[in-house]
Amino acid sequence: MDENEWRGPSATDMRLLQQLVADGRATDVTLGEKIHLSSTATARRRKILEDRGVIKGYTADVDKTRLGFSIDVLVSIELSSQAETALNEFEEAVVRCPSMSFCSFVSGETDFIMMIHVRSFEDYDRVYRRELSTLPHVARIRSSFLMRSVERRPLAPAILQAMSLI
Repeated sequence: MDENEWRGPSATDMRLLQQLVADGRATDVTLGEKIHLSSTATARRRKILEDRGVIKGYTADVDKTRLGFSIDVLVSIELSSQAETALNEFEEAVVRCPSMSFCSFVSGETDFIMMIHVRSFEDYDRVYRRELSTLPHVARIRSSFLMRSVERRPLAPAILQAMSLI
């Protein structure tokens, strides 16, 4: 595979990605056995996928409940203004919130969706008062406490399935 002529992931690359999504710590030897390539070819393909930004990195899946953070809160935030300066100021401030693990600008009735992780309802009250309510341009905050996790995937299987059909 010539890097200069790369047109996107091949079917073999997609099989490699499926294996890496399942086990990001797998060795090139193990991956190669599963996708029927030599470890050298597997390492080369993985490097190309990393260099092209398809693979952005590798992380550990940490059980936050074992660290004492058993409450997940989905927070919807409406801003008082959707002017570019208000959006920018909010985004610059929200990345400094230590309790937030995820924040996205969304369409619909709200402007931003965030995920917050706390130890208790008292802890959420502290986060609400010290982090969320101090964010600039906030008009309304709505909180939904996640009751039970049904499934959490690093990547939707349909993405890899669709790519392997191309």
